[in-house]
Amino acid sequence: MPGGMGGGWSKRGAGVPLAQRVRGDRPAHDEPVGPDCPARHCWVGGAVDAEGVKRPGLLLEWRQVRGRWEGRVLYVARLRPLDAGGGWVAVEEWLPAELLLPL
Repeated sequence: MPGGMGGGWSKRGAGVPLAQRVRGDRPAHDEPVGPDCPARHCWVGGAVDAEGVKRPGLLLEWRQVRGRWEGRVLYVARLRPLDAGGGWVAVEEWLPAELLLPL
């Protein structure tokens, strides 16, 4: 095709891995961009869909209730089995610290 084809067929950047093709005007990943964000990635055990697998989640905050720690997490769980037309939903709930594992 004259002039090349869209979608990566040109030679620009050829041989340079995508991870190394970054713009120089953006901060590096290890440089802070603002105030520390309290959210942390975690694994959620005991998800509401009770499928017995750990779900990736986002730990938003901690609280202490009756001497035990709980974390407020956001994760996705299966609403219904796929064969029943089910899909995924976002779940936000407080869970005991024992069900939250670091990545």
